[in-house]
Amino acid sequence: MAPHWARAVRPMVMVFTLIAFLVTWIFNANVDAQGGAYATGVLVLISSAAIAVTIAARKSGQRRWTLGFAVISAVFLYTTVANVIERPDGVKIGACFIAGIILVSLLSRLARAFELRVTSVTLDDMAERFVRDIASRRIRFIANEPDARDATEYREKIEQIRADNELPPQEDFVFVEVTVTDPSEFEAGLAVRGEVLHGRYRVLTLESSSIPNALAALLLYVRDQTDCTPHIYFEWTEGNPFANFLRFFLFGQGEVAPVTREVLREADPNRARRPRVHVG
Repeated sequence: MAPHWARAVRPMVMVFTLIAFLVTWIFNANVDAQGGAYATGVLVLISSAAIAVTIAARKSGQRRWTLGFAVISAVFLYTTVANVIERPDGVKIGACFIAGIILVSLLSRLARAFELRVTSVTLDDMAERFVRDIASRRIRFIANEPDARDATEYREKIEQIRADNELPPQEDFVFVEVTVTDPSEFEAGLAVRGEVLHGRYRVLTLESSSIPNALAALLLYVRDQTDCTPHIYFEWTEGNPFANFLRFFLFGQGEVAPVTREVLREADPNRARRPRVHVG
């Protein structure tokens, strides 16, 4: 989930320069103390590399090389532990940097969690046909978490949405289903495929790192292409709201309905043109 500023060279140079000054200040410009931290870092790096080579040799079925690399790994691990016990400064400074990286990463992800992280939206021929058809009436989508994907699932979902929102039987719907791929991917294009299931249920399928972001991007795209305000219908997610938010924050799913609305609000401050989100 790397933001764009992570690719900038000058800010990173400034960060590393500040880190260098911080290390010098923490160790009171003591070369021996900084040398201990450096030695710990190098030993950890070499030990990790030795263990990785041992695992690779074992997977390749090279028993002799595996044994040899295992002995080397054990030597480096012993040396690392002995160095840490004798000169713990390296672990202390390493722990500070690790804690700082984790904290900055969490703050960055939290600050950008409600951004519209979709670079483009592409509909196949069937999906475009669905959108053109419902745009002639009123655009109503149903957000569905795919399960068995049988006729009973879709029939009961429509009945539930109609009952919760008191919609008449003649209202038409198109299902939208999002499959989460890699939650750590910050932004990517969105490919939308249309299909007809069980001879009557129209379904748009998407793959994205975040369900709310994908739904919001689709709604905005449909609005811009048809000049009509789309409506999307959800059911409340069962469970603790805070736990559901953590599921979204870490895995891209969870409290989908309110997060989708928040992403839409961030993307379009004009409430009159914003796609409608209904929850029952």
